[in-house]
Amino acid sequence: MSDASLHPPSRPYAPAHGAPGFFTRAERWLDERGKGAWIAAMVLGFIFVWPVGLALLAYMIWSKRMFSRSCAHSRNHMTKTHFRAAFKSSGNTAFDAYKADTLRRLEDEQRSFEEFLERLREAKDKSEFDQFMNDRAKRSAADVDDIDDAASEPK
Repeated sequence: MSDASLHPPSRPYAPAHGAPGFFTRAERWLDERGKGAWIAAMVLGFIFVWPVGLALLAYMIWSKRMFSRSCAHSRNHMTKTHFRAAFKSSGNTAFDAYKADTLRRLEDEQRSFEEFLERLREAKDKSEFDQFMNDRAKRSAADVDDIDDAASEPK
């Protein structure tokens, strides 16, 4: 027997050990593009071959891809990044002093604006409450007048 007959022929369509298969490559490709790519693939799957869309939906839910990396997470990450960058020294003391002064001024303006909005809300709440009390007083006065009219009428 020859050496070739002892080993089965290799299958050209099977991925080599360690090389990712089609599904693994597709999953990585979609992961690189984010949740929108997964959703687009799922919608296209539903449009062209509905079982494929259903399978993608099930896989997205099972693998928790549907619920990971929310917008709030990325927004929170960006805010922290910008916050750190705002207080990082540039190396130029004049610019750093200008930046610190500008940030302080902006924080003061923001605080003043928030206080202004709070005063507006309080004024609006007070006017709405006053309107409610006036309407209630008018209704009470009208009810009392109706009772008085009913009591004064002869039977």
